[in-house]
Amino acid sequence: MQNDETDAAILDMLATNARLPVAGIAKRLGLARTTVQARLDRLEQSGIIQGYTLRLSDAARAPLRATALLSIEPRSGPDILSRLKSIPEVRRVHTTSGRFDLIVALEARTTEALDRTLDRIGEAKGVKGSESLIHLSTKLDRGV
Repeated sequence: MQNDETDAAILDMLATNARLPVAGIAKRLGLARTTVQARLDRLEQSGIIQGYTLRLSDAARAPLRATALLSIEPRSGPDILSRLKSIPEVRRVHTTSGRFDLIVALEARTTEALDRTLDRIGEAKGVKGSESLIHLSTKLDRGV
């Protein structure tokens, strides 16, 4: 599906504020509300918009965030991903190129919970090695 500049503008506005009313988007773009609603419906039906979500403030999120960089054994990815899905503190998992195979984003309420989570990840069958980085502060978060 081909998207145009109007679709891009709608997506940019929703990325900033997913609760922006259709009428507000229409007014900013100088379009009829029905036109914007039809575009939103098309973007949703095509899968470009997969849902609307809640973004918590730093104060409402788990206070500790970390990244675990994992080196894994060949062909162990599906088993490790299954294990990671079972750990509530795991928020996102990305494959990557380079020295590490997976990037795992973590959030925990306490240092003890983070430590237990890192131990569970490191003990998973197929994990060859890991390195963890605790996030100190967020300097930029575009939320997309």
